[in-house]
Amino acid sequence: MKTPNFLLPVATAGVLALTLSACGGGGGGGTQAGGGDAAAGLDGRGPITYVQGKDNNNVVRPMIAKWNAAHPDEKVTFKEQTDQADQQHDDLVQHFQAKDANYDVVSVDVVWTAEFAAKGWLQPLKDQMAIDTSAMLKPTVDAATYKGTLYATPKESDGGMLYYRKDLVPTPPKTWDEMMQMCSIAKENKIGCFSGQYKQYEGLTVNASEAINSADGSVLDKDGKPSLNTPEAKAGLENLVKAFENGNIPKEAITYQEEESRRAFQSGNLLFHRNWPYAYSLMATEGSSKVKDKFAVAPLPGKDGPGASSLGGHSAGISVYSKNKATAKDFISYIASEENQKFYAVQGSLAPVLANLYDDPALVKKLPYLPTLKTAIENAVPRPVTPFYPAVTQAIQENSYAALKREKSVEQALSDMQKSIESAGAGS
Repeated sequence: MKTPNFLLPVATAGVLALTLSACGGGGGGGTQAGGGDAAAGLDGRGPITYVQGKDNNNVVRPMIAKWNAAHPDEKVTFKEQTDQADQQHDDLVQHFQAKDANYDVVSVDVVWTAEFAAKGWLQPLKDQMAIDTSAMLKPTVDAATYKGTLYATPKESDGGMLYYRKDLVPTPPKTWDEMMQMCSIAKENKIGCFSGQYKQYEGLTVNASEAINSADGSVLDKDGKPSLNTPEAKAGLENLVKAFENGNIPKEAITYQEEESRRAFQSGNLLFHRNWPYAYSLMATEGSSKVKDKFAVAPLPGKDGPGASSLGGHSAGISVYSKNKATAKDFISYIASEENQKFYAVQGSLAPVLANLYDDPALVKKLPYLPTLKTAIENAVPRPVTPFYPAVTQAIQENSYAALKREKSVEQALSDMQKSIESAGAGS
């Protein structure tokens, strides 16, 4: 996700119950008319804490070091979470529920925005807290917005890309069927053919959604209602199930998250690999990489051409309980500055949120995948923007996983997915 940058967790029953009840009452009071916690600390300046998942690409510490050198009275402390998205999410929830003033600025996955905003935990970025987003890619701003109000500043975007062995496949596949046909090359070289992320966690929601969307199906229709009992959705999920059955996706991929799958490709054990941009710099620079000069990227394959990536990325939100929101506002603007966006891209292969950087010749020379990534982001399908997202992702994960494990037929898995999302209230 890292995320990339990733992502929202498997919802526990407790989290699900909390989500459903909180959406009715708004918990926390941060967005209530008249102020509450959102009206406090707006002029406060002083030390703050920035909370984010594991800094895999070493972009956060150098960025904060520069800030601290220039702001000795408003120093930022970095609270580094784990690299597991579910643990990141639950950590934030626990501290928000405790009204912890020490979690000033937090990294918010794009799928958490609506949940956290609806519960009144994120500071609305309007009036004196307003942020200029005019230079940013629209999908990144939309992902940080809930009910017409911006609740976080986009800091890195994300789109899934197809990593492939250019030494074995000079021309990447444009469609899923083409890629499956090329699996004979993998067999000849005694390596696995393709893998994404198929463990039961948020990454499976991403991969299953991409499979469905890339087959011209959709998880939700244009009105936001579940739309899974369709031939297109069946074809998409079936593509993954059949690939597991015939071995084109190695059986061990059922345990893969982003890092496990990256390492499999990086060690030379896969022909094709779906991952986020963060993996690019690691594959190209790590001493253990066996594919340093042997891989390239292309858009994800779809039914008749490029497929549809899930939109990923993170934004920086300010807790309504922070006492130093003026400093926090300056800091999140600093994260999104052109200087830091270039650093994030070059140092961490993280997708910039500033549109002009994708056309920067010097940057494209250093990061030749940028045009592919821009295509991925522009064609990306966002996951549902809903306070009920924990229930939605749980339904997708559980039923997709059951289909991949052949514990349910594809038809039954999609039918159960549809019913679970409907009962959660999404799209109603």
